[in-house]
Amino acid sequence: MRLLVAIALTIPLGLDLYLPVPETNELTADKIEVGRRLFNDRRLSRDGSTACVTCHEPARAFSDGRALAVGVFGRVGRRHAPALINRGYGRAFFWDARSPSIEDQVLKPIQDPNEMDLTLDEASSRVGMDATAMSQALASYVRSILSGDAAFDRFITGDRTALSAEQQLGLQIFRGKGNCTACHVGPTFSDEKLHNTGVAWPATGAALAGGFTDPGAGHGDFKTPTLREVARTAPYMHDGSLTRLKDVIDFYDRGGRPNPHLDPELRPLRLTDAEKTSLGAFLRSLSGTVVDGSGARRSAHP
Repeated sequence: MRLLVAIALTIPLGLDLYLPVPETNELTADKIEVGRRLFNDRRLSRDGSTACVTCHEPARAFSDGRALAVGVFGRVGRRHAPALINRGYGRAFFWDARSPSIEDQVLKPIQDPNEMDLTLDEASSRVGMDATAMSQALASYVRSILSGDAAFDRFITGDRTALSAEQQLGLQIFRGKGNCTACHVGPTFSDEKLHNTGVAWPATGAALAGGFTDPGAGHGDFKTPTLREVARTAPYMHDGSLTRLKDVIDFYDRGGRPNPHLDPELRPLRLTDAEKTSLGAFLRSLSGTVVDGSGARRSAHP
């Protein structure tokens, strides 16, 4: 079922404002507000040090700036915390797409020993809500986190001055020679599918079974992340191993890292330095305004 989102989410998003919402979890302002409070509630972690917001900071477009997530007692996770924006349009969740819904996904960090390390019964007792109510409220709040009103959005809706000449050239490279749209498609700039880019194939160091440092969904494959707010959400990749946009562009220009399961869309691009610079300029045009159900707006531009 698709419902109109009409809860202070009226910025030009370049997105279909009809947000997919399950019939079993009606989206309401009250539920979003409860979810916002839970998102910031450190009682949901065993040592009281960690909340969802710890790894998903609003000022960083709901990312955290670290290579790997850090949870209770300083425990370091094995993957990077992705930007939590426009997830209401998602079709699979986590880097390995193991959760089929936001309602399922939001409870997993609470139970993860490296993140918040509580049972659902313990978490429910601490906040006075059962697991279903927590799941529905947190999922509702996550659906309210949206990014849009970027220079790119204004450009495609008719403002031909919104992108500079260099950014427009970068857009052409993004759609053409760069082959970026093989995976980064649609308003969210993600196909929500799994791809092996070779990041998990070790250049040096130890590998796990199958030859990967992290098997992802099975063969070193990980879900395509959004590119919205990408200039504000470094570092990059599932392991946070690439620290700058330039590093990401160079990685894909080389065709990723060869391995037995490399995605067939990856190949050396042979971009010139000028083309790489233009592509980076375009990617920066995808930063705009981030809003959530609290009504707060965090803009990357004046």
